[in-house]
Amino acid sequence: MIQFILNNEQIQTTAHVGIPLLDFIREHQQLKGTKIGCREGDCGACTVLVGVLKEGTVSYQSITSCISPLGNAIGKHIVTIEGINIPKALNTAQQAMADNYATQCGFCTPGFVVSMTGFALSTQGDTSVLNSCNDAISGNICRCTGYKSIQKAGFDLEEKLQEKDKNHQIDWLISQEFIPDYFNMIPEQLKKLQTPTNQLQTSKGSIVANGTDLYVRDADKLSEEPVHLISDDTSLKGISFTGATCTIGANTTVTELLENEQLRKIFPKLTSFLKLVSSEQIRNMGTLGGNFVNASPIGDMSVFFLALDSTLTIQHKDGTTRQIPFHEFHQDYKKYDLQEGEIIKNIAFNILDTTSAFNFEKVSKRTHLDIASVNASAKISVENNRITIAHFSVGGVAAVPKYAVKTAEFIIGKTINSETIKAAEEILQSEISPISDVRGSATYKRLLAKQLFFAHFIELFPANIDLQKLITV
Repeated sequence: MIQFILNNEQIQTTAHVGIPLLDFIREHQQLKGTKIGCREGDCGACTVLVGVLKEGTVSYQSITSCISPLGNAIGKHIVTIEGINIPKALNTAQQAMADNYATQCGFCTPGFVVSMTGFALSTQGDTSVLNSCNDAISGNICRCTGYKSIQKAGFDLEEKLQEKDKNHQIDWLISQEFIPDYFNMIPEQLKKLQTPTNQLQTSKGSIVANGTDLYVRDADKLSEEPVHLISDDTSLKGISFTGATCTIGANTTVTELLENEQLRKIFPKLTSFLKLVSSEQIRNMGTLGGNFVNASPIGDMSVFFLALDSTLTIQHKDGTTRQIPFHEFHQDYKKYDLQEGEIIKNIAFNILDTTSAFNFEKVSKRTHLDIASVNASAKISVENNRITIAHFSVGGVAAVPKYAVKTAEFIIGKTINSETIKAAEEILQSEISPISDVRGSATYKRLLAKQLFFAHFIELFPANIDLQKLITV
């Protein structure tokens, strides 16, 4: 029996845990405001909010319901566009859209309004650092307006939210007509629901965390066959720091990385790095473990953690674990080192010290909300202007996310200057083997790999680089 709260109604259903949440909302509950668009998590028309009870309060995030399994709603509050209507008036987000003439055909409007309301409900500390209302709607597509009117509606909401009482957030949002008054009762209602337990050792079927990749490809299959949901397995969650090591659970989402204050101190540009990774809704859903086992040659988080010389912990269903260097995990195209009964438990890396610097770069047809043509990361340690440690990774130039061993070996011990970097880039070219596909020709990808390799040094060590010498053939 699946139990959760949908808007202001407690749901008990025996529906298959693997059907998309979108289908349950529309077909089982006849709530048609949540739209069917791309069914790939790209357009945002199916956006809903997911509320999770944490220490007595409910934390809300937006997700795309078309690629989220119904079973992941267990014990949570799911909010559709119908669930944020207030009596006899438009709510604040709806009114902002109307005031700015920000809707035309209307198909996308519910998704935008839900995302804006999710921003209003955000409990993160300083939204000006991590997010804006227009960041929150980054995963919502409109084909009519040209977006400027929608952006203006977002600015109006931000202005109103400057007065938010963070100590009594829900009461304030209700009084200002952002949300209806039933939201005050949700914490107590969630406490009464049965919570899911970890069934890792006995469950069967396809292993699914939050579904962002699997449900794009196999939603119909997963709607009918057994599904083993691991999203709420607490042993696979969390970000911890022990000594000089950071360990991150495989179920950690990109948003959780972004919101971690200690990680933002370690990586001062983490916000700008991770805003290049998918949309708000997908960052709220996509897990590290899922990105790794997707095994895409251009997996953003694979490329990110390869350059950190990370270590994977792999767990068998009998509880035993083993560790491997992350650069040994991906073996060939879509092939990786997981045996039957194994899953990724966590990934760990050494925290950057004062001699070390890190950079992430990505090029795609669109700057944001797109899959990379080529992406790249670098970790470089320098003492007395000589490189002591170097790790480089490049995506989109081989059958797997490429860990550039020979390039790193060549550059260690050398002085940072334009000549050294050009020589190292020639080694890099010998290590990669891009192919021509829809994201660019092999020649183009080699050029991108070169430019991104140079970009690491230009970004991290600008005083050591003579640009004219670097770009001269």
